[in-house]
Amino acid sequence: MGRAAALAAFLTALAVCAGNAVARTFPFGPERRGVNDLANQFVPYHAHLWDLLHGRGDGGLLLNWQSGWGTSFLPDLGTYLGSPFALLVALFPREDIEYAVHAVTVLKTAAAAAAMTVALLRLRPGPWWAAAVLGASYGLCGWSVIEATYNPMWLDGLIAFPLLCLVGEWVRRGRRPLVGPLVVALCWVGNFYTAYMATIGAALVLLVRLAAARELRVRVVVRAVVTVLLGIGLAAPVLVPVFLGSTHAYPGWTNEFQPAGWADFLARLLPATYDFSTPAAFLGTGTLLLAGALLFHREVPRRERWLWAGFAVAVALSLQWAPTHLVWHVFATPNGSPYRQTFVLSGVLVLAAWTGLSYGWPGRRALLGGVGVVAAAGVGAVASELVTGWSYPLFALGLAAAAGALWLAARGGPPVVAAVLLAGALVGQAAATTAYADRARLGRLDDYPAWGAEQDRRTEALTEADGWPAYRTDSGREQITGNEPLLFGGQGAAYYSSHTPSVLTTTLASLGGGWTSRGRNLQSLDNPVTDALFAVGARWRGDALVRTGPVLPLVTVRPEGAAEPRYGASPFRNQEMLLGASVYTLPGKGAACPVGSEVFLWAPDFRGTARLGAGGAPVRMSGEMPKRRAAMTSLGVQGTAGTEVVLTGDRGRDHEVGCLDRQRLTAAVEGLRAKAATSIDVTGGGIRAELPPGTKGTVVVAAPRIAGWTCEGRPADAYGGLVALRADGRTSVSCDFRPPGLRAGLGLGACAAVLLCGWARWRGGRGRRPSAQPPARAEVRAEALARTG
Repeated sequence: MGRAAALAAFLTALAVCAGNAVARTFPFGPERRGVNDLANQFVPYHAHLWDLLHGRGDGGLLLNWQSGWGTSFLPDLGTYLGSPFALLVALFPREDIEYAVHAVTVLKTAAAAAAMTVALLRLRPGPWWAAAVLGASYGLCGWSVIEATYNPMWLDGLIAFPLLCLVGEWVRRGRRPLVGPLVVALCWVGNFYTAYMATIGAALVLLVRLAAARELRVRVVVRAVVTVLLGIGLAAPVLVPVFLGSTHAYPGWTNEFQPAGWADFLARLLPATYDFSTPAAFLGTGTLLLAGALLFHREVPRRERWLWAGFAVAVALSLQWAPTHLVWHVFATPNGSPYRQTFVLSGVLVLAAWTGLSYGWPGRRALLGGVGVVAAAGVGAVASELVTGWSYPLFALGLAAAAGALWLAARGGPPVVAAVLLAGALVGQAAATTAYADRARLGRLDDYPAWGAEQDRRTEALTEADGWPAYRTDSGREQITGNEPLLFGGQGAAYYSSHTPSVLTTTLASLGGGWTSRGRNLQSLDNPVTDALFAVGARWRGDALVRTGPVLPLVTVRPEGAAEPRYGASPFRNQEMLLGASVYTLPGKGAACPVGSEVFLWAPDFRGTARLGAGGAPVRMSGEMPKRRAAMTSLGVQGTAGTEVVLTGDRGRDHEVGCLDRQRLTAAVEGLRAKAATSIDVTGGGIRAELPPGTKGTVVVAAPRIAGWTCEGRPADAYGGLVALRADGRTSVSCDFRPPGLRAGLGLGACAAVLLCGWARWRGGRGRRPSAQPPARAEVRAEALARTG
């Protein structure tokens, strides 16, 4: 079994790396690999994990001080970094974080192939090398090499499905009552979203196997339910904060599911196809041939043949029907690819293929039937525009090689020849599909540059300027990717996550901030007033680090009697309310700013170019509400009386101009600094500050008042969206952060651990009951086939 798993892992890694090399994508060539969420989220989050593991990050497991002016980290940890494989990035140099993420991705893909191989041989005996090829075909399925490769957290679901099928087999046989829930917990911690899908798939596999063996009993179903619930309970310390983090997140957009056309659906079974809105169902022609031959395989009991064939068809249909689509996706159509459960279909087809093969090599009738099924699928895809010039040649060559290998094996030919034909066809098709997808993604998705000398220079500059917690260092408004504070360093406003807090998005937008991804990808706000309010003492601007004007410390005090800001439509007035002083002049449309003031433009929906007068430097703005919101931006200092703002663009021309008086801003900052905290201590779970004696008024912490903050033992107040509390004469204040749901999750986890120990002891006390039935004739034949294969 070990050699089979090793062979499957090797074939998988070989095909993935060969495909990357053919496409000349990173790390095998100059083409960029970082697209969409891979560059925006996964690489930066793994970089932050590297920092935490090496004691260099600002914050800890509970609180991330580097992003969004201070955000909860545990939900992001559970969503993006829950996999045990993520810890391997610590073994790489920090500057090679992209190599580390690529290595982890390939390793996860290979691990999924190995896990499926082990599951196949545990479920039924058969030729070890054939199990390895089928396991590799699962690891190299289209969903894996096309979709999950740039969403590596999903690959934990690819690993989870065969592991959970193994758990189902233990449940069926009444074995491993302690290990089973632990495996379930590991899968759900790795990535709860795809683990949910894998759990549904594995549960259906268990029901099919019980029905095929006529062993469908209530006690087995109860064991399965208890095993899953205990495993999820053990994972609760991570799952509950993740769930509550989602409930506090800024709402994304809602989509209506539109099923793919059946020609496109069938086309995605072929090699070398790509599309964002259809299921990436490529599996390798050899696996499809064996799955198609199952129904015609006379050595397989009729009941089992029809159950597995019907099961595979039902899973395929469930991908296309809106109610079952919602069940697969936790009752919400996802923002992005609508077929994220496709890996379960791939796994089911692999299991169906192995079920038939475990009863013996398909004979001529079964082989011809399988060829007919696969050929029919190919013909059905002819009308699809997704078929490429490489699809049918690769499909035909793979079908011929697979059919020849199975025909040779059925006639007692050399196993090594059959193995080379099957494995070679799979690796060739998978490598071509990987290469085609690598190139296609660059033309259809947002792509970002790989780490290089410029990134090194930027990181070094931010590190040298870092003065945390005396002041923040912002990684800059001009972004090449989301989550730049995590990637390059500093403590800025930029933040991109599925858990971006609603209070952070609304507060930043009220102050003039911009966003993409409909409010979940927040951008840094380069503005002197917000820099002063949020203690940004240095920032990256253009291609150099600059020192900002006078700034406040992280903890300040608003005078007693000051009303909490109630934000309105004007971000200029909102900034003044939070500052407590008037620093802007608003000239209105058709008027100009006073000479010597700095001109700022607020036009959130504007897409085009803005400049101060006809000869001013152009500033590009990319608003497209609600998907993109352009941030407030500086157009320069008013040098000549009467010079107005000029907009050249095709949408969103409604705007507001603010004229900043730097002298008034400096005076306001100095007034607040005189009564601010005298010393500040920041930890990975909160902040503590010393105040001047006799302090009255409202203490304000320059961090968003997200759920989970407590100050002096009670829930923190809010002041303009920031953490606050009454001073009441205190000489020191202490605020702590605990992610919502952490305490409840720990309690559920502890209860699940106690129940698991009791369950395992009770199950162990009952002992295992040996089966009184002799092995079936087909199982004896399968054992002989495995020995000869």
